[in-house]
Amino acid sequence: MEAFVSQDKVVAMVSRTGRELQRYRKGRRQVVGCIPYRYKNDVQTSLESLEELQVLIITSKKGKAMLFPKGGWELDESKKEAAVRETIEEAGVRGIVEGKLGKWSFKSKTYDTFYEGYMFPLLVQEQLEFWPEQHVRQRIWMSISEAKEVCQHWWMKEALERLVNRLTAQKYGRVKQVVGSVHSIEDGKFDLSMG
Repeated sequence: MEAFVSQDKVVAMVSRTGRELQRYRKGRRQVVGCIPYRYKNDVQTSLESLEELQVLIITSKKGKAMLFPKGGWELDESKKEAAVRETIEEAGVRGIVEGKLGKWSFKSKTYDTFYEGYMFPLLVQEQLEFWPEQHVRQRIWMSISEAKEVCQHWWMKEALERLVNRLTAQKYGRVKQVVGSVHSIEDGKFDLSMG
């Protein structure tokens, strides 16, 4: 007897490692991530109030910091594919990846170099029981205000704010796509530039 398993339900239980396939642009490592979110009411499809929205935060591998899933964008995948892979590996959730929230330039605290990061919203459809990094990370659903308080990266907090603004605009039928990027400046401030 043969058994067939749908490939869309299969999750590799090992995270990709190494930097051989990493993308770099002008010397900056390219990273992508998702803000996994859900509505408290499972049948809800739009935002009525911020209290109805939850986001999934994960701990860093060392467990000292809280952030959204993110990691290296590799040569054999699109940005969205990389964002989905990182979210499955680190947070153990799958769902619908929506339009890019933006691009940020930030300095790595670990490697003392600049990275470029892209963030996408991911409307969670499935929370996996087993996932590659379940033994090295915790995942916690929390409110928007709680996430803003505990997330360690300024650029992820800004991505979260953009997600909230987008969902709020959709509620009122005023969806606007903001074109532009946020770039960090040495003193921690940032500027908006088009393109």
